[in-house]
Amino acid sequence: MKVTVDRQSGFCWGVVRAIDIAEEEMEELSKLYSLGPIIHNPTEIERLEQKGMGIVSHSDFPRLKGQKVLIRAHGEPPSTYQLAKEHGVTLIDATCPVVIKVQERVRKFYDAGYQIVIFGKKNHAEVVGVVGHVNNEAVVIRTVDEISEVDLSKKTVLFSQTTMDKATFYEIARTLREKIKEFEVGTFEESAIDFHAKDTICGQVSGRDKKLREYAGQNDLMIFVAGRNSSNGKVLYDVCRDANPNSYFVENEKELQREWFEGKERVGISGATSTPQWLMEKVKYSIEQMFNVAVPA
Repeated sequence: MKVTVDRQSGFCWGVVRAIDIAEEEMEELSKLYSLGPIIHNPTEIERLEQKGMGIVSHSDFPRLKGQKVLIRAHGEPPSTYQLAKEHGVTLIDATCPVVIKVQERVRKFYDAGYQIVIFGKKNHAEVVGVVGHVNNEAVVIRTVDEISEVDLSKKTVLFSQTTMDKATFYEIARTLREKIKEFEVGTFEESAIDFHAKDTICGQVSGRDKKLREYAGQNDLMIFVAGRNSSNGKVLYDVCRDANPNSYFVENEKELQREWFEGKERVGISGATSTPQWLMEKVKYSIEQMFNVAVPA
């Protein structure tokens, strides 16, 4: 049996940046708080907690006067910054620059009188943050069937949560274009600046689809490692399973089952943009130990 780790998988640069910021802060502080889990991966969260990171919610701000709280890569609405100011909380902003761009673009369209439609999950932290930048007046949908929630008489622009799949995004876009007279998914010009709504799915997410399909097709069995609350993990796992039906989703090495590997010669391991490289290597090591696979010196 040969076991390999997909070198194209693992943390996206936005997550790497957020964790780097957190670890730099924790070198100087006895305690750093994250506003919600910094990443949708329980194993990585446990590692950071051992370094001194705590997880808090907005309701904890009144007791955190004088403390530092990290805004994770997902971003936050303006109300969070105001709440921190009211309670004397210092925010360490690790919002992903890609998400910041989405927030800015959405606000430009909103100020120009567009109805904002976002392809995403209503309760996802990134979406909550983006919607907060337009006074919570956006329409959030996940499927073509939910287009009934959109006012078809208004000029409209479609954006996406950065970790959603492009296929569904474009299906929604095509349907809305057929139904709405003034509809944008392309370019909106204002003050000689172009804003491209269609580019708000993160390239580091969508760009992995093709490479993951190729990698999954090269193996007899795929182990996909991610946190179960990871939106990106769910999207990429579906891609993996579509390319290779012999694919299994695990959060860590403890969930591996011996019968999955019977008769398999090539085993591939991949993961989400929120999956640390060290965890995939740990899964690889566990499989090799399970079957006494000789590791080259």
